[in-house]
Amino acid sequence: MTLSVIEPSQRSAARAAGFLYLFLMLIALFSEFYVRLRLIVPDDPTQTALNLELSERLFRIGIFGDLVTLAGDVALICALYVILKPVNRTLALLAVFWRLGACSILAAVILNDFAALRLLSGAGYLNAFSSEQLHALARYFLDLEISGYRIGAAFFALGTLVFAYLWFKSRYIPRVLAVWGILSSLLPLFVVPTVMLFPTMIEETYGHIRRARTGIPMIIFEIVLGVWLLVKGIQAPETTIPGAKREGLLA
Repeated sequence: MTLSVIEPSQRSAARAAGFLYLFLMLIALFSEFYVRLRLIVPDDPTQTALNLELSERLFRIGIFGDLVTLAGDVALICALYVILKPVNRTLALLAVFWRLGACSILAAVILNDFAALRLLSGAGYLNAFSSEQLHALARYFLDLEISGYRIGAAFFALGTLVFAYLWFKSRYIPRVLAVWGILSSLLPLFVVPTVMLFPTMIEETYGHIRRARTGIPMIIFEIVLGVWLLVKGIQAPETTIPGAKREGLLA
């Protein structure tokens, strides 16, 4: 088995992955930078609560967008596995499980958005709390979701790091792009322990954005990779990579 031969299933998966990268990125950016930045006001839980009450439908659309992104990411993970399995099946599976772990974590933390909406719903059993208390509790759950997203981002970065390494090893795409993916994946892995050790500094730097500034290199990588896969597809390397046959037999 050599990497110089690309199966039709790999080419089809590459086109699907390219489309999913771009489509899911569009939805994710809409949910984050249009919906949440428009409704959530830093250090003002009262105004945030008012925005959510007045634009509840928009906020729910943002939540739905997050769920669509996670569901689509599962399909993307499957496509990446099909493409990169011939390189090293064991590492491809490791990347799959890390990325699926991220999807599970992020799906769970989205419940915090529903908790915030429930606190602002005006239900009778909430009369035991004052308006200020309800606003503060709603903001608490929104902030808790941000922390959950950063934990999920660590698992996402681990999976993406392995996938990027397999891209580099396969030479299916330009190696400079694969190196960018590797470096982009390392940045979130630095942020999570920093959040744990220096929470005040991180909050002052990133505010209430879930997809923090460390995600910008990753966003660039996924957009460029998506365009490349959709337009160019994957290219067979000119020569067989040393050890590919051995790894293929062991996989």
